[in-house]
Amino acid sequence: MKGILGRKLGMTQVFTADGNVVPVTVIEAGPCVVLQKKDQENDGYTSIQVGFADKKESRTNKPEIGHAKKADTAPKRYIREFRGVNGGFEVGQEIKADLFTAGEFVDVTATSKGKGFTGTIKRWNQSRGPMAHGSRYHRGPGSMGSIQANRVPKGKHLPGHMGSETVTIQNLEIVRVDAERNVLLVKGSVPGAKNSFVKVKSTVKK
Repeated sequence: MKGILGRKLGMTQVFTADGNVVPVTVIEAGPCVVLQKKDQENDGYTSIQVGFADKKESRTNKPEIGHAKKADTAPKRYIREFRGVNGGFEVGQEIKADLFTAGEFVDVTATSKGKGFTGTIKRWNQSRGPMAHGSRYHRGPGSMGSIQANRVPKGKHLPGHMGSETVTIQNLEIVRVDAERNVLLVKGSVPGAKNSFVKVKSTVKK
């Protein structure tokens, strides 16, 4: 298990050796700094805590500044843990994109785009009613449950806030690694808007 933090820069396409076009997401992966190591004896599990993107000290509280100074680095904006990783890393060590190689498969986690308050048709992919004027039912949410129950059943698909959720896309192939620019090209799409933070780790499926 290994992982790195980064920023989604956008999408582009690359050509394979046999001339096929592959859509890829460009991820600025690192440089990251190991802020903390956790072990079975003290914490009950093994992991490393990694930080990405420097943060101004004027916008940081004292505990965060002290935590970063233990790793001899600046406070970080994006901090995440990678469980099951401990050996081979030391506090203060820098992690770059060359941690991965082309052909590896990864899971990418990020916060999906926010869509605001949406109706049931957009939010839950429901079908609308007839659009003729006499139907008087076009884009409604449907029945609210029985009169005897006198309540809306749990799990009922209703309008509400859509998006802005933690989403993981699994089993994405790394097409290319640019170690000089700290860039990963990952086949397919990745959650989140441009310039949003992402977490890349070895896939659990392979």
